[in-house]
Amino acid sequence: MNLPNKLTMLRVFMIPFFVAAMLVDTIPYHNYIAVAIFILASLTDTLDGYIARKYNLISNFGKFMDPLADKLLVSAALICFVALGTMPTWIVIVIISREFIISGFRLVASEAGVVIAAGWWGKCKTVAQMVMSVLLIVNFSGTVIDLIEQILIYLSLILTVISLVDYLAKNWDVMKAE
Repeated sequence: MNLPNKLTMLRVFMIPFFVAAMLVDTIPYHNYIAVAIFILASLTDTLDGYIARKYNLISNFGKFMDPLADKLLVSAALICFVALGTMPTWIVIVIISREFIISGFRLVASEAGVVIAAGWWGKCKTVAQMVMSVLLIVNFSGTVIDLIEQILIYLSLILTVISLVDYLAKNWDVMKAE
């Protein structure tokens, strides 16, 4: 197993610790532990992709597990936000549904021998979700912070829908291929 794949697996391994830190409020400084784990896990995503491309360590395992690890991390955070009452359930359902749709679409494309790269809208969505997640995890209180959190929640939702529509529109031919 190469280094990028090990980093991907480390990210998956960190998820239960992240969830525990998020939900077990008897752990001292649990929000700060959770945000540290979340940021570290997010950075492993950037690092594993960089290393894989720079040293040509791209593997089928990495192509499969890297996006799955990302979706698991973000989905875990979103579900924790619902459990904690910091994010509406319906928004989390829309965001996670988009991830399932895109994953299914990529699977169909892969069967057709087509690799579909992440688009600009998807990258913007990811950045918005990561910043939103960090703020919601730390859970600072105050009128301005609360407003910024709400803006980021709805910005993430809007970018999720736009990126889905953009992705499907640009790649719909894959569904037509036999």
